[in-house]
Amino acid sequence: MAVTNFIPTIWEARLLENYHNRSLADVITTAPTRIEGNKIVFGTVGAVATKDYAGTVEWDEIDVPKVELNMDQKKYFAFKVDDVDKVQAAGNLVDPTVAEASAAMNETVDKAVLKAIADGVAAGNKLGVKQVHRKNAYDLLVDMATKLNKNKVPKVNRYAVIDSEYLGLLSKDVRFTPNPKVLENGVVEGQTVSGLQICVSEELPVATSKTTIIALSKAATGHGKQLNEMEAMRLEGSFADGVRGLMVYGTGVLRDKSAVTAQIEYVDEPATQVNVINTTAAPVNTKEVAGA
Repeated sequence: MAVTNFIPTIWEARLLENYHNRSLADVITTAPTRIEGNKIVFGTVGAVATKDYAGTVEWDEIDVPKVELNMDQKKYFAFKVDDVDKVQAAGNLVDPTVAEASAAMNETVDKAVLKAIADGVAAGNKLGVKQVHRKNAYDLLVDMATKLNKNKVPKVNRYAVIDSEYLGLLSKDVRFTPNPKVLENGVVEGQTVSGLQICVSEELPVATSKTTIIALSKAATGHGKQLNEMEAMRLEGSFADGVRGLMVYGTGVLRDKSAVTAQIEYVDEPATQVNVINTTAAPVNTKEVAGA
């Protein structure tokens, strides 16, 4: 065993590729304009005014405010391999070696990002506890999309993040596909509800047995990350080499009215009420007939 030929860039590239393929956070958030040290920077465009035309044109200065977020979250991974050099030389062995580290990192980061989104939603966009069953699961997502419409949120790049149980209820609705295909990053292929691309995650915030689902625009949240360290070392007292890495990331709400949340309480489907029509003719009052 040896680590003298360890090439960090090979492992970093494969780790990040696996990460991006599985990352829901990357799908539903805005990437930073640039990274400055431990800060991620986002450029947002100010409002543009419209005016009545009376023969002359007045030019407005466009304000481009800069939003800075700290990458204050740090997560690391560390795993053993029998021989770093052999794994690296084989090439195709690098992917399965880093796959588990990538999956664990994804779960951790997605959970943090989804919580940050839910916590940062404007008070008026938190719909509270909703009792959900097969017959109203689809309609609740429509209501959440309508709330975004009322807030004049752009209709492109919209997402709804739900859990597997919610997806199961949607699958029983005739307006949704009965056999949804969930991609590796949680996106349900080709499935939208009222303009919301459906995504599935088991990392949504849970409190008092209620899962918080989220409908949002990609512009609602900023998220950035980078892999700061990737190194290998010979482990003392073990016939193996160690590979470890450190990832730093940060997440923040850019537009708090561009996301809507609801806390879901799953309940049994209410019984269907059957209206019985009385087809029995009313009895004839013979006295009234005789008196007539």
